[in-house]
Amino acid sequence: MNDVRHVLVLPDRDAAEEVAELLTTRFALREEPHLVRDALAGEDDAEDAQWLVVVEDSTAGLDPAALDALAAEFEGWLE
Repeated sequence: MNDVRHVLVLPDRDAAEEVAELLTTRFALREEPHLVRDALAGEDDAEDAQWLVVVEDSTAGLDPAALDALAAEFEGWLE
């Protein structure tokens, strides 16, 4: 198996939720992406948290450049 995990980093929850929804429809994912709050080191304020969208790619068929481009539309990036 070629299990691959992609992590997209987004600036806020709204962006992460929208990207997760777009990923599911644009790329016909088998399972929904997971959203994870990632507090920045030393920051206690929830406003300073980044959000991660974790995508399991069991077939290794997703194009990293396309994922990065989608994240960039929301001021994010592919980790």
